[in-house]
Amino acid sequence: MLSLEAAIQFKNVSYSVNGDTILTDITGSFPKGKITTLVGPSGAGKSTLFKLCNGLKSPDSGEILINGKKIDDYDPVTLRRFVGIALQQATMLSGTVKKNISIPMILQGKQLPEERAKELLTVVGLDESFLSRNIKDLSGGQRQKLSIARTLVNKPEILLLDEITSSLDRVSQQDIEELIVKINKEFSTTIIWITHNLQQALDIGDYTWVMMEGEVVETGESSLLEAPTNERVRNFVRGEVE
Repeated sequence: MLSLEAAIQFKNVSYSVNGDTILTDITGSFPKGKITTLVGPSGAGKSTLFKLCNGLKSPDSGEILINGKKIDDYDPVTLRRFVGIALQQATMLSGTVKKNISIPMILQGKQLPEERAKELLTVVGLDESFLSRNIKDLSGGQRQKLSIARTLVNKPEILLLDEITSSLDRVSQQDIEELIVKINKEFSTTIIWITHNLQQALDIGDYTWVMMEGEVVETGESSLLEAPTNERVRNFVRGEVE
């Protein structure tokens, strides 16, 4: 993994809250233009790692580089446009799809052109007629597509996905997986995806990080999940670690 150009690189990064260690000495990189999946038991520190990636949290020690530049050297607003994030439960405002997809521009004091809004919906597989639909009439899968479209408004080079399919049915999940692969291929977007679904991590990921108890235990091509070299990871893959 380290031989590839890094979109995000961690160097000996640690993070704690009120004396409780959440992440310990994280070193590794997420390759540019690839899909890296993050797996591990609940409480492993995966979501905290994401918050370090887009500046929502700052490490106690160590260094984080985004495209080779120290994260502290980025303006926070610029950083969060560059590193987008989509969550399992996307926050939506009451009203129309157009209103919700426009939020990133509204926050900048701008308007999202109608043509751009239609274009983004097309990218995520929603018909342009959805623009006038009310949010409450959307299915879970459609909401998640809208959430991704909204994240794409700022044209992020890096996209963080936190359990975005965990509450969806199998068909909707497959739909979102295909969409993410399409975004990765068409726009060369670097994707970093937290998932509890090991089969998804194996199918979708080019690379995988396995995290346990705030540490990165094993990394490599996603096929590592089929034959882990680390005993703790083997136990996790067998379902012996929750």
